Amino acid sequence: MDTGTLLWLLPALPAAGALLLLTTGRAADRWGHWLGCACALASFAVGVWAFSAMLGRSGSARAIGENLFDWVPVSGLQVHMSLHLDQLTMCFVLLITGVGSLIHIYSAGYMAPRTQTQEYTVGGRRRFFGYLNLFLAAMLVLVLAGNYLVLYLGWEGVGLASYLLIGFWHHKPSAAAAAKKAFVVNRVGDMGLAIALFWMFATFGSVDFGTVFAGVPHTGEGTLTALGLLLLLGACGKSAQVPLQSWLGDAMEGPTPVSALIHAATMVTAGVYLIARSGPIFDAAPGARAGVLVVGAVTLLFGAVIGCAKDDIKKALAASTMSQIGYMMLAAGLGPAGYAFAIMHLLTHGFFKAGLFLGAGSVMHAMDEDTDMRHYGGLRTYLPITFATFGLGYLAIIGVPPFAGFFSKDHIIEAAFGYGGAAGITLGAAALLGAGITAFYMTRVMLLTFFGEERWRTTEPAPHPHEAPAVMTGPMIVLALGSVLAGGLLAFGSSLQNWLAPVVGTEHGEHHVSSWAVSIGALAVVAIGIGLAYVRYAREPVPRTAPEAVSALTVAARRDLYGDAFNEAVFMRPGAGLSRSLVTVDDRGIDGIVNAVATVIDTLSTRIRRVQTGFVRSYALSMFTGAALVVAALLAVRLL
Repeated sequence: MDTGTLLWLLPALPAAGALLLLTTGRAADRWGHWLGCACALASFAVGVWAFSAMLGRSGSARAIGENLFDWVPVSGLQVHMSLHLDQLTMCFVLLITGVGSLIHIYSAGYMAPRTQTQEYTVGGRRRFFGYLNLFLAAMLVLVLAGNYLVLYLGWEGVGLASYLLIGFWHHKPSAAAAAKKAFVVNRVGDMGLAIALFWMFATFGSVDFGTVFAGVPHTGEGTLTALGLLLLLGACGKSAQVPLQSWLGDAMEGPTPVSALIHAATMVTAGVYLIARSGPIFDAAPGARAGVLVVGAVTLLFGAVIGCAKDDIKKALAASTMSQIGYMMLAAGLGPAGYAFAIMHLLTHGFFKAGLFLGAGSVMHAMDEDTDMRHYGGLRTYLPITFATFGLGYLAIIGVPPFAGFFSKDHIIEAAFGYGGAAGITLGAAALLGAGITAFYMTRVMLLTFFGEERWRTTEPAPHPHEAPAVMTGPMIVLALGSVLAGGLLAFGSSLQNWLAPVVGTEHGEHHVSSWAVSIGALAVVAIGIGLAYVRYAREPVPRTAPEAVSALTVAARRDLYGDAFNEAVFMRPGAGLSRSLVTVDDRGIDGIVNAVATVIDTLSTRIRRVQTGFVRSYALSMFTGAALVVAALLAVRLL
């Protein structure tokens, strides 16, 4: 059977699972979680079959499409519900369905009913898996879209699913607030993408990828720059990049598998996909590409600094995601010289970040859901599998060879230096500094969690650390293997670059930079970061509560570098003031004029109404008075 005729199955299978799980009711409480896992695995199986079929075709014939039906058949705008599968899409399909399936299986154990809390009810677990399936389906629609409007459909579906999952424990005010915050902040970015779609239709007469990209060479640079910046705004919202990064840390209020899914396989990767897919627009608009570079460089340092100050294990990993996505955005901003490296880091990050989050969930599972790393310590002997898998993810994210992150991150640093000129030096230095800070805060996480004294023994009541069940450790082991092997496999013989070249192009940086020099420099910086963390957290006692901040930078990092304060000062308060002003204008201006006219008419009506009394004597008196006035007037005229 032709692969194109089966593309619809990729999102349809998890979508069907979501529909069944969310509408069946209590009848599915006992088996619903396994249905959710089966739908995710079935979608992954279809993805693997499509991948094998793609390998059997030549490079020029690997891209296939399918029009499911006419979605918007109106005059002047013809939009098909179309799906498109090429080499770029395939990378995301395998990541979303593969890592997503592992997270589903892990969730079957993590979300099992527990006696100590009502958060893990059987019915709630069924609903949770329905939302997970919905998340996969929406993300698959996003990456399989054959035009920007179908992409926008998946884009909004991802936003809805993230809102439902972040606020899954909605009885907790913090979770409800975090879900609302993520939803609102993402709406800001979504407006950028929506306006970009309107502008595309006005400029190209279509939102189809092929038509838009074919029209790029005939479009002015100013229009393309505006389109690129609007697309970048959308990407910043979904991928938690500066200035729309403030929602990501709060999103950790959701169950830990949600964090793994958002950070590794779905939501935050959507922005990187949008930039890579829209490459022809950014390649023709240097201003927009410069914006992507600035956002990526700033965010990778921004997230890394925040990660150094977090005691909550999930929030430390969330800051890490912000930083690592910054690396991907930086690479994407380099254009054809960096697109493949951005996708490589996205794929390797999918393995080690999912493994790190699931490892964090295993630690929380053992510590009665306590997330404060200052309450951990010495857990490596109690959680040997978690320690080993988390440790491999740690080595991958800090870029130690031969683990996955070493290959992808080093390529990005090398490409940044190869950008040339002062900009290349600045970008490369930022990426190199980010690698050192990453090594520092991730070593801090390892030391506080798995080494040192067992600080949890002083907790009342003291937890009883124990390894997670096999349904949870199994996916962690698979992801750990990916953290070890994925980078080398993707980098071997420039395999991923060659695979993606027909879609994103390929070119070298403006200046050749020695890869050995970059690798040695990066490893030296990483070693410094590890050493500083060891001196600070292994050779000195760790207090159970964070000490008072001794520097302005520490205070700022603990407050997320004032991201919320900035948004409040620059957007919320001026926006609220503008809203109040508009309400005043409406109440006292527009409504005042309308009310004044109504008052005048009411007054005149009241006065005139008094003339119409309904009494015959009044009308007779009026007639007599009128006649008398007429006679008097005639007499006066005659006398004159």
